Amino acid sequence: MSEIVDYDLYEVPPRWLFLRVETSDGLVGWGEPVVEGRAATVRTAVEELMDNYLLRKDPARIEDHWQTMYRGGFYRGGPVLMSAIAGIDQALWDIKGKRFDAPIHELLGGRARDRVRVYQWIGGDRPSEVGEAAAEKVENGFTGLKMNATSELRRVDNPAAVDNAVDRLREVRERVGPEIDIGVDFHGRVSKPMAKRLAEALEPYEPMFIEEPVLSEHNDALGDIARHTTIPIATGERLYSRWDFKEIFESGAVDVIQPDLSHAGGITEVKKIAAMAEAYDVALAPHCPLGPIALASCVHVDAISPNALIQEQSLNIHYNETSDVLDYLENRNVFRYDDGYIEIPTDPGLGIDIDQEYVERQAEKTVNWHNPVWRNDDGSVTEW
Repeated sequence: MSEIVDYDLYEVPPRWLFLRVETSDGLVGWGEPVVEGRAATVRTAVEELMDNYLLRKDPARIEDHWQTMYRGGFYRGGPVLMSAIAGIDQALWDIKGKRFDAPIHELLGGRARDRVRVYQWIGGDRPSEVGEAAAEKVENGFTGLKMNATSELRRVDNPAAVDNAVDRLREVRERVGPEIDIGVDFHGRVSKPMAKRLAEALEPYEPMFIEEPVLSEHNDALGDIARHTTIPIATGERLYSRWDFKEIFESGAVDVIQPDLSHAGGITEVKKIAAMAEAYDVALAPHCPLGPIALASCVHVDAISPNALIQEQSLNIHYNETSDVLDYLENRNVFRYDDGYIEIPTDPGLGIDIDQEYVERQAEKTVNWHNPVWRNDDGSVTEW
């Protein structure tokens, strides 16, 4: 029987944590367990799980390992634990695919589509020339874009704040036309009263969805917001298990869910979340402003999910100034974008070849990425 015999963790620029798991018969699997800005904390959680539950165990028993890691602790869930589980789960699936010489999606039932549509980020935090950025991305072949709706807002802000958000979306819509989808991310920065006002004001420009109109702590407000707009509502990047999503589905207020394959328990758990969503006629659009391992994991779940809508990816976004998605790969053509779509990997496992030498060199650098802290004009802390 093959056993898990070793693992290594690499914190690398710009803000990622990679996990390498090795078996007794020489197979290697990669995972990406990280909470952005809390990489060191997640590293410790991965070490605890690997040392206590995974070493000397059969890597093939993925479901059993998932249940053990989740249920073996009296206190469960949350971003740190579920992100640690997610990265380990990704690595185990990578190993299983390599053992059977098959891409992960084949082991999960086979493809439900031939390729996956992706969208490109165009900014909007401190917006300048968002229309120009949008036009450039469309010229490069993307048919889906996403932008932040606004910078920081007060709990009840003035009409100018709403007008500024409308002006940004209007500029993008006028530059790219009606055939391009535009996701508008509220980023949890917006209070319920402002979310209702913004949703109504943005509606004439027909966004693909409004994302995280309120913080996940206030998801009970989504039904009220939904009654003020026909724009589809998306959320879920800060939900970490099928139990977190259960109330979202039962509310009937959400049209698109966005679990993160590096935060929500990995491939094993998000496959289940996607199936639950299908039963509620809710689309899947996984969150992924992360690295190549997370993206590959997303694409395999998208491939098998009939309700997959579109995939986030982080190539060339502002976080990635020091290292980008493709820099860590030997087979960089695996994420080739064509007419706004990405091909589904066909090589064994995750279908990506991590450049381990590059990873090791990058891991020697100091990485200490943290979220910025934003404040209102009165000095109070506001959401980033």
